Amino acid sequence: MSSPDPQVRAARNRSTPTPSRGPVVAVTGAATGVGDLLTRRLAASEEIKQVVALDERRGDVPEARWHILDIRDPAIAEKLCGVDVVVHLALDLDLETDAAARTAYNVRGTQTVLTAAAAAGVHRVVLCTSAMVYGALPDNAIPLSEDAELRATAEATGVGDLLEIERLGRRAPRAHPGLHVTVVRPAVLVGGTDTALTRYFESPRLLVVAGSRPTWQFCHVEDLVSALEYAALEKVDGELAVGCDGWLEQEEVEELSGIRRMELPSAVALGAAARLHRIGLTPSPAGDLAYTMHPWVVSVSRLHDAGWRATWTNEEVLAALLAEVEGRHTVAGRRLGRKDATAAGAAGATVALLGTAALVRRARKARRRI
Repeated sequence: MSSPDPQVRAARNRSTPTPSRGPVVAVTGAATGVGDLLTRRLAASEEIKQVVALDERRGDVPEARWHILDIRDPAIAEKLCGVDVVVHLALDLDLETDAAARTAYNVRGTQTVLTAAAAAGVHRVVLCTSAMVYGALPDNAIPLSEDAELRATAEATGVGDLLEIERLGRRAPRAHPGLHVTVVRPAVLVGGTDTALTRYFESPRLLVVAGSRPTWQFCHVEDLVSALEYAALEKVDGELAVGCDGWLEQEEVEELSGIRRMELPSAVALGAAARLHRIGLTPSPAGDLAYTMHPWVVSVSRLHDAGWRATWTNEEVLAALLAEVEGRHTVAGRRLGRKDATAAGAAGATVALLGTAALVRRARKARRRI
């Protein structure tokens, strides 16, 4: 059989469209932190057709198409035209941010992104919260199923915002048929992060509340980024936990870190933490302590079933965290200068919670009056 005429072949080629190469993915909060790392990864991926980067300033990924705007601006809908998947990472979880302003930004931003995505015809939004939404409670299973009830309260830093973001994510598909939402919940995130939980390892002693059962599961930011890529490529769906396999007991953490513990009664530790936060001496509310007292280890079975694996172990992430915080000095969640830290270290375990001595003295006086 003779070959078709070259002109016929050319006409056939013109009439058969070339399949597009992967989805167009937009990333909010693309200039810094996890957003920057994900934008770089997606821009280098052969499975992604194009990356649209949205932030209040331009980042350093020239391969992405940048739009500079506040994610609370409804005009974001115009920038999402032609986008298949949005990964929403523009969140403020800074310990030093005013709580009301932080909530206003996080909740309004998520509302705007979900509404704008639906208006632009985006078919999937990926939200990133935290495994903290499960809550840290003494009766938690180890590990928690990804379908476990969310029993956290708004008492820890930013957790109220994350719970509201998840509520918005659950409502969005009902309000906007055709829009799908994936939620990614990392364990204790390490790698350029500053949280109450990473600051725990900047203290001269590791606070242990008497009678508690701390367990530690970490998530390196590189593993979070690879899990977010899985979600963006729709290789996995639903509500996903992400972190290292297994967990470390408190005794293992102390042995690996070389940092000794300071054990305090629950009433003293929680009372001191609440008092110090109330008078503005520390950025962390007492609710943050629960995550160093009770287990909240999570299963990562959905990602495993999709073929994803963490590349970091808990031991490796802890070592990376200790190297990252070396030279920093924190007492009761508050960063200290070198001079203050030297004094704190010399004073021993008692100073690991500022104000504890005053509370103990007050309790002793009350007992004497009885």
